[in-house]
Amino acid sequence: MPQAKSFAKEWDGGQKRSLGEFLSSFRSKEPMKYRLGVSSYRLRSVISRIDSYIGRLEERDKLLFNRVVEAQVARDQSRATMYANEVAEIRKIIRQLMSTRIALEQVVLRMETIEELGDVYAELAPVVGVVNELKTMMKGVMPEISMELAEVGEGLNEVITESGGMTGNAFTHISTSPEARRILDEAASVAEAQMRDKFPTLPVGNSVKSQDHA
Repeated sequence: MPQAKSFAKEWDGGQKRSLGEFLSSFRSKEPMKYRLGVSSYRLRSVISRIDSYIGRLEERDKLLFNRVVEAQVARDQSRATMYANEVAEIRKIIRQLMSTRIALEQVVLRMETIEELGDVYAELAPVVGVVNELKTMMKGVMPEISMELAEVGEGLNEVITESGGMTGNAFTHISTSPEARRILDEAASVAEAQMRDKFPTLPVGNSVKSQDHA
């Protein structure tokens, strides 16, 4: 049974293939459009998880902000500064998460357009660059999101490779593309504006870490 022997070689490492390569041989049998759809779904799930995390941080921000005010009223500057510094750190994380969410929303919109038009390489390459950048950004904030984005990025890279647009090794270099950078910069600008509109200024002096430049 030649097929059984071939499968056995792949299973026990007879052909020296990694598990990722072995599983990839099965994923690649699915149509590209289907795999794009799956990637879009996974990214929408990531956005929902980021929204949930932002919500929890916002509640924490409100609690600590009120404590800053209470400490100020009590003329306890040391305690006010301690709480305010924590608020500044929380807002730094929220800003990063907002920027990531906005960029991912742009990515999902682009992927939905690609599913309709089918112009894989020209439109998908910047998307992979953005996902790769966000994966790195999320490592220290939400490691589980970083891993999810890494998997999505690898899957999208396979789609581009199969479309004939580039070699598999190009994945790590796409992040420098002007289009990817534009999406990331615009997301950061929108997140910054949303932060200014959403959160009140901390009522403390210069000893507090700047929430705008942390």
